[in-house]
Amino acid sequence: MIVVADTSPINYLVLIGHIEILPYFYGRVLIPPTVWEELQDANTPEQVRFWIARAPDWLETRVLLQAPDASLDFLDRGEREAIALAEQLGADRMIVDETLARGEAQRRKLSVIGTLGVLRNAARAGLLNLPEALSELQKTSFYVAPELIRSLLEEDTSRLKKA
Repeated sequence: MIVVADTSPINYLVLIGHIEILPYFYGRVLIPPTVWEELQDANTPEQVRFWIARAPDWLETRVLLQAPDASLDFLDRGEREAIALAEQLGADRMIVDETLARGEAQRRKLSVIGTLGVLRNAARAGLLNLPEALSELQKTSFYVAPELIRSLLEEDTSRLKKA
């Protein structure tokens, strides 16, 4: 399975202590050079910079064979490169959070999942406590509509009652 990630999901999964979910589901995760740079940026949380400085073997940087096309210029560099890399490799999945980038990836027929989807899948697999993970996520700068959190928690409660 070929999976390409943008900066945001890696950043937030590191911050909440659940980054190891990615190799559990996907084995290897590929990122473009700009995502690697963003994860090392001085403005990135120290915990994330520490993690990326000792990046695990399952995270691999891949160079783009050609620059992203100009139609992606409305996105930030990391998002542009992640979409371009996913297209270049014929990725099976793209992990991205930002609304505009998700929409563009879907428009380009890429299969998309975000941090919340990864957490939901991990809870379904019994890898984490979803209410706790969402609580930790809400302590970061991650923005999510309260209605979506409520919906995820209700779904999780219903799933647990049936188990």
